[in-house]
Amino acid sequence: MRRVKHLRWWIVALICAGTIANYLARNSLGVLAAELKTSLSMSTQQYSYVVGAFQLAYTVMQPVAGAIVDRIGLRAGFALFGLAWSAANMLHALAFSWLTLAFFRGLLGLAESAAVPSGIKAIAEWFPARERSVAVGWFNAGTSIGALIAPPIVVAVSLWADWRVAFIVTGAVGLIWAAAWYGFYRSPATHPAITPEERALIASDRPANPVTRATTREILASPRFWTIAVPRFLVEPAWQTFSFWIPLYLASERGMDLKQIAMFAWLPFLAADLGGVLGGYLSPFLIRRFGVTLIPSRVAGIAMAAVLMIAPGCIGLVASPYAAIALFCIGGFAHQIISVLINTLSADVFTAEEVGTANGFVGQAGWVGGLLFSLLIGQLADLIGYAPLFACLSVFDLIAAAILILAIRHLTLPESAR
Repeated sequence: MRRVKHLRWWIVALICAGTIANYLARNSLGVLAAELKTSLSMSTQQYSYVVGAFQLAYTVMQPVAGAIVDRIGLRAGFALFGLAWSAANMLHALAFSWLTLAFFRGLLGLAESAAVPSGIKAIAEWFPARERSVAVGWFNAGTSIGALIAPPIVVAVSLWADWRVAFIVTGAVGLIWAAAWYGFYRSPATHPAITPEERALIASDRPANPVTRATTREILASPRFWTIAVPRFLVEPAWQTFSFWIPLYLASERGMDLKQIAMFAWLPFLAADLGGVLGGYLSPFLIRRFGVTLIPSRVAGIAMAAVLMIAPGCIGLVASPYAAIALFCIGGFAHQIISVLINTLSADVFTAEEVGTANGFVGQAGWVGGLLFSLLIGQLADLIGYAPLFACLSVFDLIAAAILILAIRHLTLPESAR
C-alpha cells in the first residue's frame, strides 16, 4: 500500500464520517417527532419514553461497548457496532405504535453506544497529547454535521415517500461506512500506509514504561474518573435536549410546520459544528498564547463555554422564534466546545489501553443525566412549558465548570503511565 503522509488526520476524517452516520440515524427521530406523534397517536409523555428507551439502552451499554472495543480491537469492534446501529435504525420503519418504536429505539441505543468510546480510543492511539484536542474537535464535528444534515434529508425523504422510508435511508448510510472502516483501519503499529516518520512521532508520545490496563474497579475508584464523570453528567442534558426536543419545541411552542423545521432546525447544529472544531484549537491556543499547561487549558476552555451556555437558558425571554433559534445556536456552539474538551480529558488522563472502557463509563454518567432530564421534560413540558427547563441547562453547565476548576488537581495520569 502506498505510504500516506499525515495518515492520522485521514483516520480522524474516517472517524468523523462514522459519527456523521451515527448522528444522522440518531437525529431522525427528533426531526420526525411531530409527524410520529400524529401517525402513531403518541402523547408528549409517550414520546419522552421513546427517547428514554434510546437513552437508557445507550446509558447501560456505553461502558460495555467501550470494554468490547478494548477487548476485540477497534477495527472489528467499531465496524460491528456500525452494522448493528444501521440495522436497528432501518427497523424503525416497522413501528406501528409508540411501544414498538421505543423497542427499536432501544436497539439503536445499544448499538450506537460504541461511537464515542471508539473514536476517543482511536485518537488516543494515533495522536500525541498536544494534538488530541484538535483531533477530538474534528471527530466531534461529526456529531454536529450528522444532526445538521438530518432535518433537510429526513424531511426531503419523508415528503418524497414517507417517514418509514426516511428511517431506512438514514440507516443505510451506516452500512457503507462500516465497510469502509473495516477495510481501511489498522493501528499505528500495523497500518501499511503509515510513514516511518509518523509511526516514530506517535511512538515517542507513548509511556516509557509498559502499562497494564486498569481494571474496571480501578477506573471507577480513581478520583480522575469522577472529576470528569460528574461534570459530564451535568452537561450532557443540554446536547440531548437539543438533539431530541428542538424540533418538537419549535412545532408546539413556536408554531413551525415540518418544512419550517427543515429550514431552521439545522442552524444550531451548524453553530455546534463550528464550536466543536474551535474547541479543539482553543486548548493549543491557550497553551501558546498564555503559557497555560495542558490540563488547565482544557478546563479554562470549558469554563469560558459554560458562560456562553447562559444564552439558551434565556429562550423563554424572547418572543421571536428566530431569536430563539439564535440562542439555540449560541448554546450549540458553546456546548460542543465543552463536549470536545471533556472528551479530550479522558484521553489525557487514561492510557490508550484503558480509555475505551473509561470513556464508556464517563459517557454513561452523561447519558444518565440526559435520560433523567428527557423524562423530566416529558413530565413537565406540557404543564410549565419549555422555558424553565432550558434555564436549568445553563445552571448545570456552570456547576460542571466549577467542579472541574475545584478538582483539577485530580486530572493526572497514574504514576505507572508517565
